[in-house]
Amino acid sequence: MSFSDLGLAEPLVRALEAKGYTTPTPIQAQAIPTVLEGGDLLGIAQTGTGKTAAFVLPSIQRMVAAPKRVLPTHCRMLVLAPTRELASQIADNARGYGQFSKMSVTTVFGGTSINKNRQDMSRGVDILVATPGRLIDLVEQGFVNLSMIEILVLDEADQMLDLGFIHALKKIVRMVP
Repeated sequence: MSFSDLGLAEPLVRALEAKGYTTPTPIQAQAIPTVLEGGDLLGIAQTGTGKTAAFVLPSIQRMVAAPKRVLPTHCRMLVLAPTRELASQIADNARGYGQFSKMSVTTVFGGTSINKNRQDMSRGVDILVATPGRLIDLVEQGFVNLSMIEILVLDEADQMLDLGFIHALKKIVRMVP
């Protein structure tokens, strides 16, 4: 089975080939068709099995298939991650997978300049990868608006719950359409 067999468009397959990937992993083979159809997904797999690609690739394809202008401070896809390291890794992967699809990607997380986060979000972005705390700060200050989100991903949700983000996650989920 190839990535094309899963229904991924040529620009995404080309981005995968540029990264040296030709065959989907089991989690990708199971998840990609579900996400392409707009279905909800709960995926559990070991580290290094391609979970990020399993949700990012079909999400990019769905956004490209239904293009929309992103308004300032808005995003179309929100990925929540428990740590800045994971958020950076997800964003780097999303940029690579979306390199031929012209998807804009940015991160917001604590430990970095909130002014840079404000500036990055002032234009709006297709994919926002964030940690819960910094995201809530920016929403409450009016620099991020979650009212246009089409896709919400909770990456490492179990770890976010273990780290005590339950109230932040509930608050964020209530803000998403």
